[in-house]
Amino acid sequence: MLLCIDIGNTNIKLGLFDGDKIRAHWRIATDRARLADEYAMLLLDLFSAQQIKIGDVSGIALSSVVPALTPEFADLAKRYLKQTPIVVGPGVKTGINIRTDHPAEVGTDLIVNAVAARALAPRNAPIIVIAFGTATAFSAVSASGDFVGVAIAPGVGTSAEALFRFAAKLPQVELARPPHAIGKNTVHSMQAGLIFGYAGLVEGLIKRMRDELGGNARVIATGGLAQLIASETTLIEIVEPNLTLLGLRQIYEMNKS
Repeated sequence: MLLCIDIGNTNIKLGLFDGDKIRAHWRIATDRARLADEYAMLLLDLFSAQQIKIGDVSGIALSSVVPALTPEFADLAKRYLKQTPIVVGPGVKTGINIRTDHPAEVGTDLIVNAVAARALAPRNAPIIVIAFGTATAFSAVSASGDFVGVAIAPGVGTSAEALFRFAAKLPQVELARPPHAIGKNTVHSMQAGLIFGYAGLVEGLIKRMRDELGGNARVIATGGLAQLIASETTLIEIVEPNLTLLGLRQIYEMNKS
């Protein structure tokens, strides 16, 4: 089976594929201070809970936007799972041409998401991939399949945390849909601004990016809060929580030989 690992700034997503099907998947908190041995113990506990054996893993694909943890997981893969991982980066085939001013600046997670999105969207259609995370990234993929650019906004959770930290009288609130856009209390007022306001931000960027891409670009979203925001707009057509893991599996297949 193939183990796919996506190391993000807030969470680490892991998925175990049996062929093209996900047998198990997990999400754990990103901790830059943890070492390979500590992550290995956590991983082995997750395996044990699903009755998965170390020997069942026959390959590993890794994407990371946290440089400090990339060598730790590569070390984990070699020492505990006896595998040399395919780490998405320079020299790894993705099938995506990056047409930006500085291609090396583009996060590998965005490229992996674009690979998966191309498999979900109609052939020869431009695509907008929205990744809801610590930041929300809007990636533009042309009709020819080139990665042509990104728009980056603060994540919904990041915005909520900023309000709590820097506005003395505003509390932490649950990221949930309020009953009305006009809030009658502080919690509902904040939720209205965060959820409905963010839906407006998403719609505005989608419309502008569609104009620049030409054609009716398909919109695919992923990330922990993707479904919450997608329910407030008709412009997000597909929500795929495991988009990055699916892209990692495809990249592994391109490079495993």
